[in-house]
Amino acid sequence: MRKTGKLFPAGLSRREFVRSASLAAGAIAFPTMITGCATNRSPMARRTSANSRINVAQIGCGRIGRSMDIPGVMKHPDRARIVAVCDLDTVRLNDAQQLVEQGYAQQLGTENPVKVKTYSNYREMLEDGSIDAVAISTPDHWHALPAIESALAGKDVYLQKPASLTISEGRQMADVIAKKKRIFQMGSQQRSGEHWRYACELVRNGYIGKVNKVIIGLPGDPSGGNKQEQPVPENLDYDMWLGQTPLVYYTQDRVHPQTADDGKRYGRPGWLRCEQFGAGMITGWGAHHIDIAHWGLGMEHSGPVWIEAQAKFATGGCGTCTATSTPKRNMPTARRSCCRTRTPWVCASKARTAGFG
Repeated sequence: MRKTGKLFPAGLSRREFVRSASLAAGAIAFPTMITGCATNRSPMARRTSANSRINVAQIGCGRIGRSMDIPGVMKHPDRARIVAVCDLDTVRLNDAQQLVEQGYAQQLGTENPVKVKTYSNYREMLEDGSIDAVAISTPDHWHALPAIESALAGKDVYLQKPASLTISEGRQMADVIAKKKRIFQMGSQQRSGEHWRYACELVRNGYIGKVNKVIIGLPGDPSGGNKQEQPVPENLDYDMWLGQTPLVYYTQDRVHPQTADDGKRYGRPGWLRCEQFGAGMITGWGAHHIDIAHWGLGMEHSGPVWIEAQAKFATGGCGTCTATSTPKRNMPTARRSCCRTRTPWVCASKARTAGFG
């Protein structure tokens, strides 16, 4: 059987590859940022010079930021250091500051405590010339713009998936990142799993034969929630949180939990189920699984030429994301630099015009 699309480096056995991939997975399962100024120094200088340490600012301190991205950067205090945190919810902002400062105190001791700056507006934070890179862990509708403005401010960027709320936003972001020559990393940590890479190795090397169809299974994200209007909490800048999306009244179940219970405060937020803020599981888990499908097919640099889908929109409650969908894709025969679709990624719905989502 002819083997094509080989990923193993020349002279590297599968056993050696698996061992090295396992080490790499542990190293890159969380944000990995190296700024241009750091890469110009020798490895020894980067290990010994405090001036070469990468100063990172965290934008968005919710569930993913707190559980994944902040701990990911803090794993390497000699190479990168969180120096600032930003969130529109002052409760989450203070929680993040405490998490980082206490974490560094445990790692580095209390003789020279790390002081973390707090910001409620990321644009003010970007004016700090000592910040080298940002990690963005905001809701989907606040992905592209902070990434664009961070690049314009000369910062390197780690961004949680999906890249953007719409394809046009993502295109603008990619263009600015390229023009400003900034380092950009997407949070596709699933690629760091050894089993995913090994599966792609098998498919790309022809071990399962010709691939005619790929089926991607995703769990449902149930709709519902309280759609009654509620007072905006004093600790939340709700107008800013809405960003460029249509103005809708506040209800907790379309934003994120507000509770004194630390365990529930960072539970799964309601915005994930609202169409104007994201595409639900399509861009949630789908961003990972679709990426793996492209990787296995050797199309990670091209993707689909067009996408067509049918869906049933949820009814009742705040959630308006698709309950079920049947997408179809036409894959290119040659590599292309971008993805084109017949319709915008986010479709209009009656729920949006009614003000629920």
